[in-house]
Amino acid sequence: MAGETILPGQCQRVDIPVARLPTQTFLSLPVTVINGIHPGPRLWVSAAIHGDELNGVEIIRQVLQQVNPQNLRGTLIAVPIVNVFGFIEQSRYLPDRRDLNRCFPGSATGSLASRLAHLFMTEIVCQSTHGIDLHTASDHRVNLPQIRANLENPETYRCAKAFGAPVMMHATTRDGSLREAAAQRNIPILLYEAGEALRFDEKAIQIGREGVLRVMACLGMYESSALPSPTSSIEISKSKWVRAARSGILRVNVALGDRVVKKQIIGTISDAFGEDSIKVRANCDGLAICYRQNPLVNQGDGIFHLAILEDAETAQ
Repeated sequence: MAGETILPGQCQRVDIPVARLPTQTFLSLPVTVINGIHPGPRLWVSAAIHGDELNGVEIIRQVLQQVNPQNLRGTLIAVPIVNVFGFIEQSRYLPDRRDLNRCFPGSATGSLASRLAHLFMTEIVCQSTHGIDLHTASDHRVNLPQIRANLENPETYRCAKAFGAPVMMHATTRDGSLREAAAQRNIPILLYEAGEALRFDEKAIQIGREGVLRVMACLGMYESSALPSPTSSIEISKSKWVRAARSGILRVNVALGDRVVKKQIIGTISDAFGEDSIKVRANCDGLAICYRQNPLVNQGDGIFHLAILEDAETAQ
């Protein structure tokens, strides 16, 4: 990787040069590679593709503390901060305001985002057999811990089930996303969404850490006797957004993970005095998997994300 050789039984930090800042200071992509003493799958785990999504950074730190190279089969490639530019600026985006997760697989001669995407694909994804990408909600929202993946792919489904998040959702890929680029190379990949930007959520971090380790156990890479068994996930195939019918101040009446029924009142929107209030109702029977944290809303804003339960099954 980047000209470095990591021998069996070694844990090594590799800093892959990305670009210079205007001050001529080099920025690098920090990677920790743990190469086991026995052959096996090569799993990458990445975080902070959006630079303000921090839960994954802590998840990776905790996972690395638990993995002993002498007990590992295969290779763990950990990339805690992919968007180093956004991470420094506490921003979702790169300096040119591009979303890195819409720029894959990238190009060696394109924009800064495209070059970083190309570097990540070349040095990380193309050396891996499986992947886990860690995210949080954006735009002042908070997510219930959930896996999003192509659940119609048997290997991806097996890993998603092993992860053990409260919800696993079948989701199509978006153009330019890392998940789409990995899928085009037939690499099973899970996307873990949990918590909110620029905040640590201890429960989301715990579920993420245990989920990564359970996937490693499922792949035959690593066993941990202290790891709890996964809880049953709710399998989801469809979801709906509830959008603000008017601008104002939102008050939320439900918690993440709550089950709601169609037309149930799940919030209110009013002016600053609490007058001229309107009720926000659920548009389906569902499970609250995301809601807006910032109470100031504009007409049309997505304020609740509901997983539709009529097409869902509880994983056995």
